[in-house]
Parts: sequence; C-alpha cells; structure tokens
Amino acid sequence: QVQLVESGGGLVQPGGSLRLSCAASGSIFRFYDMGWYRQAPGRQRELVAAITSGGSINYADSVKGRFTISRDNAKNTVYLQMFSLKAEDTAVYYCTARWDRDYWGQGTQVTVSS
Repeated sequence: QVQLVESGGGLVQPGGSLRLSCAASGSIFRFYDMGWYRQAPGRQRELVAAITSGGSINYADSVKGRFTISRDNAKNTVYLQMFSLKAEDTAVYYCTARWDRDYWGQGTQVTVSS
C-alpha cells in the first residue's frame, strides 16, 4: 500500500508560481513511477507531467516550458514547479504513484485568478 499526500496548492495570480509537493510512504519510493494529473470542473482528468523511476520525464503540451517535475528519492517526494500560471491551469492536482498498481493522493486545489 502506497500513501500519497499532496501539499502546496492555493490561490495565485496569473503569471505567478507555485510548487506542489507529494510525499509518498514506503521504503521503495525510488522504484515508483510518479506523476501529476489535474481535473478542472466539468473536464476529464488529464496527465500534466510524469517522471519514471529511471528519471524519464514527459509533459502535457499545455504545460511544456512552464512546469517542471522532479523527484527527491531521499525524501520520498515528487515536486511540480509551476511557472507562468494561467487561469486555465485552475484545477485539482493529484499525485500518482505506479508500483503494483496505480495509487492516488487526495488532491490539492490550484486556483489561478486575479
């Protein structure tokens, strides 16, 4: 069983920045493939960014050049650094871990508004 706890969401103005963190349980975090998804009201959940256990990274086209995913295996934590935030980035952001199955965090709200 893998438990995931997200933090770092909040209200930010357009053009601002936020860093999301996701702390994972377990002693084999380094073997998990990790990801961030988001879901806006009335829309399907979508992949934002992912990082494998080997360090391969991919991003949704809509966030390329603005968001950066990274992981710290010593801290069992994955991060999503978000720059140049737009209103359309407003959503609940979920952390995921893939091991024996997919695990999800409870989500953290990001609101981009002036």
